[in-house]
Amino acid sequence: MLFGSPLATFAIVVVLLLPNGGSARAQDTGSAEEQAWTVLHAGLIDRTSSRRSSSVQALSLLSGDQRAINFALRALGDRNEHVRVAAATSLGQLHAVKAVPALKKALVDPRMSVVLAATHSLLMLNDPSAYGIYYAILMGDKKPTGGLVQGQLERFKDPKEVAQLGFQEGLGFVPFGGMGYQAVRELRKHDAAPVRAAAARWLALDPDAMAEDALIQIALADTSLMVRLASLDALAERGDQKCIPRLLKNLSDGNSSVRYRTAALILRLASTTRVRAKR
Repeated sequence: MLFGSPLATFAIVVVLLLPNGGSARAQDTGSAEEQAWTVLHAGLIDRTSSRRSSSVQALSLLSGDQRAINFALRALGDRNEHVRVAAATSLGQLHAVKAVPALKKALVDPRMSVVLAATHSLLMLNDPSAYGIYYAILMGDKKPTGGLVQGQLERFKDPKEVAQLGFQEGLGFVPFGGMGYQAVRELRKHDAAPVRAAAARWLALDPDAMAEDALIQIALADTSLMVRLASLDALAERGDQKCIPRLLKNLSDGNSSVRYRTAALILRLASTTRVRAKR
């Protein structure tokens, strides 16, 4: 079979490079597009889950294309979790605002990698549903208004379960500390800290006061240095000077990194306050 093979891709490239007149070239372009969609569609319906996943991932390149969005929405119901992860991720990258209801339904998927992929896409689409998931990862609890089912919450309470999330592709794209999450994952295998640290950084965007209170609690007393520092960075991004009095405790912390980062955070927040006052 030609389509779905490396030979198909090569054939398309050859067609595009052949010298032709203007009208013939336009026909070739149209033909190439038809062939490309045929190849892509073959991957979307392939029996092999890895091929379906790869083709769904490729849809993310077609921003604004309703056909691509429809294919990704359909893939969100695939029987294979990796295909569903790819679909949830692509919908965020496609800026598919109309996909928000489907992504919210994916938050109760039995596979946590799918839940996390959907969460990140909801965040990209500016839907506040994402914050409840990140809050649960960081705190091991849910907000009173959270929509998590009890089974999901129990998994977030278990450090081993949270650490396992670091091996699932649902968080593979989350940036942390200026480096790709994939790199952090390799550095801290079997450790829940990178996952919780990433969750803390995303909570910087949550306007809910509960998120800020959670970040302060973690910054003051969490057992993981990585998570404490990530929480301090999140508080810096939030820019709320009202948390300064509570952060003063960290200036006498036994860990120098915490002391220094907190001191810098307090200076930043105080400076922000002065700038606002001048305006």
